[in-house]
Amino acid sequence: MSTVSVREFSYNPSAIFARVEKGEAIEVTRHGKVIAVLLPGSGAAQRYAPLVERGLIRLKATTSADVDQLRSYEPGGGDSPLSILLADREDDPR
Repeated sequence: MSTVSVREFSYNPSAIFARVEKGEAIEVTRHGKVIAVLLPGSGAAQRYAPLVERGLIRLKATTSADVDQLRSYEPGGGDSPLSILLADREDDPR
C-alpha cells in the first residue's frame, strides 16, 4: 500500500484519485500517522473497506487485483469463523 502526506494529497488530489482508480490502495498521513485509506470502489476491496475504516484490519495488498485474490468465507452451520479459517489453513498445501 502506498503512502502520501496530506500536503501531497492537497497539491494534486486528482492524480491521487487516478492512482486509486487504477486499483492502487493509498494511505494518507498527517505527521506520520495514517488518517485515511483510499481504496478502489469496486471488487473485493469494497467488502473490506468498512473493516479498514474502523481500524480492525489493514490491507497489505497494493492493487485491487491483489485483494481480489483473497479468499471469501461464508460461515454457516454453527461453525465459528476461526474454526473455518483454521481448517482451511490445515488443508492448504503451502
